Amino acid sequence: MRSFYASVASNTLGVGVGLRSPHVARILKDLPSLDWFELLADNHIVAGGWARQQAIEIAQHYPVTMHCVGMSIGSCDPINFDYLKKVKQLAVEVQTRLLSDHLCWTTWNSQNSHDLLPLPFTEEALAHVVDRIVRIQDYLGSRIAIENVSSYLTYKHSTIEEVEFVNSVAQQADCLILFDINNLYVNHVNNGQQTYRYLNNIDITRVAELHLAGFENKEQYVLDAHNDTVHDNVWALYEYFLRRKIDVPTLIEWDHNIPEFEVLYAEAMKACQIKQQLLREREPVYAVS
Repeated sequence: MRSFYASVASNTLGVGVGLRSPHVARILKDLPSLDWFELLADNHIVAGGWARQQAIEIAQHYPVTMHCVGMSIGSCDPINFDYLKKVKQLAVEVQTRLLSDHLCWTTWNSQNSHDLLPLPFTEEALAHVVDRIVRIQDYLGSRIAIENVSSYLTYKHSTIEEVEFVNSVAQQADCLILFDINNLYVNHVNNGQQTYRYLNNIDITRVAELHLAGFENKEQYVLDAHNDTVHDNVWALYEYFLRRKIDVPTLIEWDHNIPEFEVLYAEAMKACQIKQQLLREREPVYAVS
């Protein structure tokens, strides 16, 4: 499949953060030592204006990836090729390293829910999303990465375990996986998701990027709010995954109650430190005679 995206396989990108408007001026002024930035594509796809210019200016200094919320991969609505055309145009302009969206549905009867709604894990749903991803990738001219989503309910008629469903989608559609470890933990608390079973069984050959974020504790459930530092339990799951495969780009997401850039940067540096420590543990120890 011909691609206008650079290969993520040849550049692991290290650790990056999601680009948010309050930080852009600081980033362009100081050029902090981060490996890349992720653009929330839907904020930048409108032609012209400052938001698009922000993306282009950042891309002049850093590699960028693009994360979408508008493909509605699991929807029964027709694929929105007008939306994909705008995404593709921006992807060319910023030379994105990876393009991703969520394994969910967001629209019904052309109405946008403005939420990432979970899918039932069935053979019918599997065939449906595989077909749509193949057509989306054919239009874009490249593979995309699909992200596991957080959820607050499960479907009684699901017949496939989530990790098996995600793996099967990636294999049958020949796409990549964006593995959100915070979402995994949120689903563990809310729905009893077995975290380490998931970590042990996800197809690491397809995982192209990791997401980390903070959640909000609502007592009876946790909300995937992206409004706080990464929780200690999520850091532990992240470290566990890295022991299986360390050369995967890692992104820190923070979308609400956005802090000073220094706070976000410190979270990225924590991810770097975990990676560096694991790499040191792998270094051979030579006996001195």
